[in-house]
Amino acid sequence: MSTSSLSIKKHFRKLKDPRRRHRRRHLFLDILVIAICGVISGCTSWTQIAAFGRKRHDWLKRFLTLPNGIPCHDTFERVFERIEPVVFQSCFREWMLALAGTVGIEQIAIDGKTARSSGTTDLGPLHLVSAWATKNHLSLGQVAVDEKSNEITAIPKLLELLDLKGALVSIDAMGCQKEIAAQIRAKGGHYLLTVKGNQERLRADIESCFERALETDFAGLHYDNYTTKEKGHGRQEVRSYTIIRNPREIRDRDVWRDLCVIGMCVSERRVQDQTSTEVRYFIGSKKAGARYYGKGLRNHWGIENNLHWQLDVNFGEDQNRTKERTAGQNLGLLRRLAVSLLKHHPDKESIACKRLQAAWNTEFLEEVVRGSVNLANQ
Repeated sequence: MSTSSLSIKKHFRKLKDPRRRHRRRHLFLDILVIAICGVISGCTSWTQIAAFGRKRHDWLKRFLTLPNGIPCHDTFERVFERIEPVVFQSCFREWMLALAGTVGIEQIAIDGKTARSSGTTDLGPLHLVSAWATKNHLSLGQVAVDEKSNEITAIPKLLELLDLKGALVSIDAMGCQKEIAAQIRAKGGHYLLTVKGNQERLRADIESCFERALETDFAGLHYDNYTTKEKGHGRQEVRSYTIIRNPREIRDRDVWRDLCVIGMCVSERRVQDQTSTEVRYFIGSKKAGARYYGKGLRNHWGIENNLHWQLDVNFGEDQNRTKERTAGQNLGLLRRLAVSLLKHHPDKESIACKRLQAAWNTEFLEEVVRGSVNLANQ
C-alpha cells in the first residue's frame, strides 16, 4: 500500500478549517500535522505541542509550509476547540481503516473511560466511549457522554458512526440493552454482550438455564465447551466457557434481536495458596462455538490493556486538565491516534520508549508516521 493513500491531505479533506479567514495566519493542515507529531513525541498539552513545533521547526519545514512560523499554544487551543468532533473522527476513522488495509476488522470492543482531572465546578469530568479494533490494535472512534446521561445513550451514537458489517461487537454490561443489540444487527454486525444485574430478568433466566443444564448433564441441549489455562507471575488461571445454543427458556428472547446463544464463563484463579472463582454470563447473536465466544470475551479486555491503560500511564489522560469539552474530545482523539500509530511501528519496545525515541530522534518519528502520513505530499 502506498504512503500517498494514507496521507493526511487525503483522509482529512472533509475537515473544514473552523477559523475565520482573517485569522488564518497558519495553514490548517500544518496545525494538524504538528499536533499529531507532538502528541506522538510525548506532548500532553497545547503549550507543549507549540514548544515541540518550535524545537522541531527546521525538520517540520521540510514538508510543511509554515508561512508564519510555528503557531502559538493559543492558536492550537482555539483551532481544536472549534473542530467538529464528529467530522474529525470520521476522517480519523477512514485513516485507521486504511492503515488496517485488507486485514479487515473482526472484533470491535466498546468501553468507556473518564479523564478524571478534566472536570470543572459546573461540569463533571469528560467521559469518552471508545471503539477499539482488538486484532488490529486500532482506535476507530469515540463519543463523549452527555453531562446528564451515561454510556447507554453514548453507545448508539458511536455505533452509528461505525461500519459493523461482519464484525463482532463486544460490550460490557452497561451496553447490554435491547435497542443496542438491535442496532448492531441492523448494521450487519454480531453482538457479544455481558449480562449482569442491570438486566435482572435476563440474568435470572440464564442462571436458571445453566442450573438445570448442569443438573441434567446438558441432556437434550445443543451446547459446547472451551477451556483455557494460563500460568505466570505466580498466578494460575483456568477459564471454562460453556454455551447453550437456541435456549428455549429465556422469557424475553424475542425482544433480543437474533439472540441464539447464552453463555457462562467460570474463572478460577489461584495465587499462592488463595483460590477465587468468578462466574460471568453473556449473550450472543452469532451461531458459533464456545471457542469463538471465549476468545471474543478475552479479546474484549484488550481495550483496557492496549488502549485505556496506555492512555493513563503513558499519555497522562487521567491527569489532563483540558476543561473545554470540544478541545478535550479532540485532544483525546489525537492521543488515541498516537497509540494506534505507535503500536503499528515494528519496534518491539514499549509505547513509553517509542515516545521517547520519537522526541529524541526525528528519523524515528518519521518512521512512526511514514506508514500512515505521507510527509512529503501534504
